[in-house]
Amino acid sequence: MAPQASSTSVPHIPVLMGEVLDALAIAPGEVHVDGTFGAGGYSSAMALAGARVFAFDRDPDAIREGQALADAHGITLIPGEFSRMVELLAERGIDKVAGITLDIGVSSMQLDRAERGFSFQSDGPLTMTMSQDGMSAADFLNEAAEEDIANVIYRYGDEPRSRRVAHAIVDARPLERTGQLAHIVRRALGHKPHDKKDPATRTFQAIRIHVNRELEELEQALEAAEALLEEGGRLAIVSFHSLEDRIVKQFLRNRSGGDGGGSRHMPAKVVGNAPTFAKPAKAVRPGEAELARNPRARSATLRSAVRTAAPASSALPVRSVRP
Repeated sequence: MAPQASSTSVPHIPVLMGEVLDALAIAPGEVHVDGTFGAGGYSSAMALAGARVFAFDRDPDAIREGQALADAHGITLIPGEFSRMVELLAERGIDKVAGITLDIGVSSMQLDRAERGFSFQSDGPLTMTMSQDGMSAADFLNEAAEEDIANVIYRYGDEPRSRRVAHAIVDARPLERTGQLAHIVRRALGHKPHDKKDPATRTFQAIRIHVNRELEELEQALEAAEALLEEGGRLAIVSFHSLEDRIVKQFLRNRSGGDGGGSRHMPAKVVGNAPTFAKPAKAVRPGEAELARNPRARSATLRSAVRTAAPASSALPVRSVRP
């Protein structure tokens, strides 16, 4: 996603736009959900295809800046986490929908604004909070035990030298700026200007995922989607790294009857339950033309599946999820 302009035009084309629309197979008049409004690209395209769109975003900037675009396309824009879609749609009289799309992770709008504190490319306050409230990255790094910081960096960043990074962070407290954190990580791991990947990448990803509870939000959103989709309803999910994709893949495999094993993130399928999704479509990734237009699309994966008539695998309680 890219920063949104002040007009009602969409300033960018989201990742795998055509493929997502194909998976959603929108029929005019259907109710569809966009779990992450962002700059409004998916939502606008869904509305232009004839859908009645309800779009969520927990980022106040996206809600405020996107309202004019939403109004122009007849989109109902809802502030809140997509994990709460059952509750928030029920408040608006909606209990079943024909399609749900989820675009997981951080948006370009957030990455490209230094003041949001998500990126090591430019210096800014060490925040990283999508909802702009709750625990910030600085709060976590300045208050957590060294072992806890190391575990987060290893678990969510797949950083093999997480203990070295955590020790360097604790030694340098207090941390207040993204540039400061990036410098600490680079110094701890070693950084050469010609390196293809900045060594701070894994650490920044891990801290962002932890602060925003991104994987827990995804798990709960998948359960919510299962509960909301009507028979024949379509689910389309775009993820950007292996942790997200693994959760989505395992969920769809479990719920389509392909595997009852579960994972550390998703529960095992309840034995005896009828499949709630048909066999998922083959994963789709961006082609060369899209990668040439948008290098950030290189890690994107689209997974989709169609809802069966079976009842949801487990009762989904109405709950409020907060970072």
